[in-house]
Amino acid sequence: MGFRDIAGAVCRALTVRKDGPSLYDVCDPLLLKYRGGDAHLGKFYRTALGNPALRGLLRRTGLPALRDSARLGALQAALREARDAETPDWAAIGAPVAALMDDIDVRHPLPAVATPARAPTAGEIERVIRACGAHLLRAYAKNGFIPTYAAFNLIGDPDMGGRELLMALTGLNSRGYKNSTLLFNLARIFIAHSPARALINPPWRGIAEPMWEPMQIRHRSAYYDAFFTEALLSFVETGLASGAETTAARGAIADMVDFCLRISAEEVPSHDGSTVNVITALAPLPHPRFSRFFAQIKQDLGFGIYVPDCDTTACSFSAATQAGSQHPILGQPLLDFYRGYQVRSGANEPRVTVPLNDNIDYEGGIVTWIDNLAGDRPYGNDLDPTLNLDILEVSFRNLVRWRILETPQRLETVHRIIDFQRRLVESGAFRNPRSHIYYLPELYCAYFGRCYAAFIALPLTAQRLIDPAGVFAMIRAQVLLYVEQELIAHEMNAFDAALALMALAHLGAEVATFTPALHCIVASFGEGGRRGPFKAYEWNKMKTPTRILVGGPEVTSAFVLMALALARRAMTR
Repeated sequence: MGFRDIAGAVCRALTVRKDGPSLYDVCDPLLLKYRGGDAHLGKFYRTALGNPALRGLLRRTGLPALRDSARLGALQAALREARDAETPDWAAIGAPVAALMDDIDVRHPLPAVATPARAPTAGEIERVIRACGAHLLRAYAKNGFIPTYAAFNLIGDPDMGGRELLMALTGLNSRGYKNSTLLFNLARIFIAHSPARALINPPWRGIAEPMWEPMQIRHRSAYYDAFFTEALLSFVETGLASGAETTAARGAIADMVDFCLRISAEEVPSHDGSTVNVITALAPLPHPRFSRFFAQIKQDLGFGIYVPDCDTTACSFSAATQAGSQHPILGQPLLDFYRGYQVRSGANEPRVTVPLNDNIDYEGGIVTWIDNLAGDRPYGNDLDPTLNLDILEVSFRNLVRWRILETPQRLETVHRIIDFQRRLVESGAFRNPRSHIYYLPELYCAYFGRCYAAFIALPLTAQRLIDPAGVFAMIRAQVLLYVEQELIAHEMNAFDAALALMALAHLGAEVATFTPALHCIVASFGEGGRRGPFKAYEWNKMKTPTRILVGGPEVTSAFVLMALALARRAMTR
């Protein structure tokens, strides 16, 4: 978005004819200043929505629907209950907001058909690999870790409508998180009707959203360190790193594995009454490396408690296993623990309390969030298909260590996750962004490739015991069909291309199919300017309390590096 476009959007937002009550007409009388009730709701309003910048952009945006005094009164009564009630009725509170959300009209991208591309040379591919590896090592040397960033997109997620808002308000556990979800979604309605919409949610090329927002929160997490570990392992394995770079990479890998397995470890209760060490996505302060300013903002926005999750645990164990770690924590057979978080229809407590992707069948899937020792579960629980691929992948890497084939209960847990994936793919739901909580379908494809590579590295006898019905072959065929006929057939950005290439290379596609993704990556090289070889794009996201993107230029470099290393190996085979 150029300067002229930005200036135009700001000017239109500041001068638009006001047609009904604004966000601030609705909320200021109730939330700007008050005594008693829930203090967090007002603090969140003043911090996130009432700040001068957003107030200036939205103060002239009114909703014609709220000229109806009855609708305005119902909305303000709901906010008053959220503020004052000791035990609010969140379904009733959300109803008037949900009723206003029908015409937000946020849609997933529909990229244009791509034009034919040329295959880059081996020298061009190797130049990008070296640049990405050097970028990661520079970032580590400068910061003492490789940073990732979070950014808010206030227009919200296309899959969050009024129905989903009510799911979130009734399924989340933390009152602060419900407060932020309620008010962010109320703000979305006004943003959707404002000329500022073009500034907050400009169009982009490809599928993964670029993180252009100026307000980005830098932080460190074991989940990110696990994937940066895999990227640096990939860099060393290419043989393209210099001697000094190889030494630096090995030092960074050792530190990141230690961060994952020791610093980020947390003891939690298991379903059988024992305790287990898992990995938390945000270790206690100061380890996440937030600035002091953003640490306070995080608290004010309702993210005070952060519990461990199944995905960070699986990915950290996998990265450490690949790095050759012998840490005792890896001896824990995670499948015994995950079994307690596996959905079993009619047999256990309903695990999925925030079913934003209820278009899929959860049977056999593992949910996301892990209760801590205090029993906290602020985000309720949800279930993401890509997370379940990560659990399969780490199980394959630790098949012998965890005695999975020799333990019927563990093998059954694996079989049920595979059957969950079978139903997802046979139905075609894996292609639908709504089916995924934290990721995009293209990332599901890349991570299936990663999982498939770990599966086919097993002995044939083990493969047959794990997958007697040939489900992995079926999923491979469907994923390749999607990547070849849909993803790479349309315009991509560098991050899209890296994910497509990872899927193609891991799944043994013909080398000729690599060309569109390779061309896109090489043609985009340098787009990141001073921050790195490539721009920051959406790696994963939160749909509540609003659309929060996570990624960064270093993340793009890591995925491009891994994708090109895989492609180069296949091309020289």
